[in-house]
Amino acid sequence: MSPSSPIRAIVTGHTRGLGASLAEQLLTRGVAVLGLSRSRHATLKERFPALLDEIELELSDPTRVAQWVATDALRSFVSGAQSVLLINNAGMVQPIGPIEGQNAADIATAVSLNVATPLMLASALAATSVDATDRRIMHISSGAARNAYPGWSIYCATKAALDHHARAVALDANRALRICSLAPGVIDTNMQAEIRSSGEEQFPMREKFEDLKRNGQLSTPEQCATQLLDYAFSDAFGQTPVADIREVAKQA
Repeated sequence: MSPSSPIRAIVTGHTRGLGASLAEQLLTRGVAVLGLSRSRHATLKERFPALLDEIELELSDPTRVAQWVATDALRSFVSGAQSVLLINNAGMVQPIGPIEGQNAADIATAVSLNVATPLMLASALAATSVDATDRRIMHISSGAARNAYPGWSIYCATKAALDHHARAVALDANRALRICSLAPGVIDTNMQAEIRSSGEEQFPMREKFEDLKRNGQLSTPEQCATQLLDYAFSDAFGQTPVADIREVAKQA
């Protein structure tokens, strides 16, 4: 992806955590960003009024997402861009706990946010960015997609779905489209705080995550965003449809 080319990026969940860091660093690099979230990021909009567009959208409601996709907003944003990057970042770890205690509505919300919305946006981007010669889709995956954890059956399953989606899309062999489901490592965000606040009966491995925080082994959202974007803009992106940024960084 050439820095001199018109580049545009779509980031879901851009108002906090990793998503906010990704959006900020993209804007700092001069990349126009379309942020999709339930709310707006006031301070980013103040700093980058010309580069940041925001849409308030309930990403866990597939009906609303489908309605927005049916509008001309996405096509309008990417029109004229030579390079387009979609980062499916928004996600949730709840419901946490054994299968018998999971609420049906909470399961539906998690599957909608973690799976349905990323897949809908990926399809919409592939269909609308016809002018772009370089289209890239990054699913923010997790180590939980590749390793099962007790109490995380929904989170593990939804992240694994993103991995397998990327593998299948890569087989479509669309020359103008690159895709990667990328695990970002363990990041010091609100999600990690939520995990550490879980009861051991819901999440027996809680102590492991408490140790990571206690021992300073969590990466910051800023550090992680830099690694993810460097990889997203590299020629290596998309060569493998499923990757872990920690392994990619070692190879670089």
